Amino acid sequence: MTTAIAALSSTAGRSHLQESLFSWLAPESTPSLPETKALVESDPEGPSEPPAEEEKADLSHVWVVAAEIEVIPKIAKLADYRGSFKATEGQRIDALEVYCKGCRRPYDEVTGQDCSAKIDNRHLIGGDQSTRAKRKIPVPPRNARVVPGGRIQRRGIEAYVGGVSRPPR
Repeated sequence: MTTAIAALSSTAGRSHLQESLFSWLAPESTPSLPETKALVESDPEGPSEPPAEEEKADLSHVWVVAAEIEVIPKIAKLADYRGSFKATEGQRIDALEVYCKGCRRPYDEVTGQDCSAKIDNRHLIGGDQSTRAKRKIPVPPRNARVVPGGRIQRRGIEAYVGGVSRPPR
């Protein structure tokens, strides 16, 4: 069995894709010998690359609007089911509040400042978790008596047989 291999013509639509796909296989041009000696003598690690410019993180706010839109019952049912709906063209929408999607702070409080959620979002999770107060265990009433229960096996075959990990029929 013979296989014919033909190069893609330059007029073919995908030839540039094939060339760019295998371009990394082409040997790179190497500097001539005197230039190499000069590089080795001046810097043993090779040519130094210019310092890469660090891109500054985008700390701007992402503004969202909490809105109140009057809809017909059919659209209300659809919006409740899907979680979204399409408003009609030219419909007036009342804005209840404008706030940042990240830090959840009002527009007028943080306009012109960086978004604090993009810097550090600990304020959104209730502060620093390592220094937070522990949850308080409720105190039982005076006349209550604590009765220890049996041990529940939650793993292994005993749990399956006992019905812990099985859905009820």
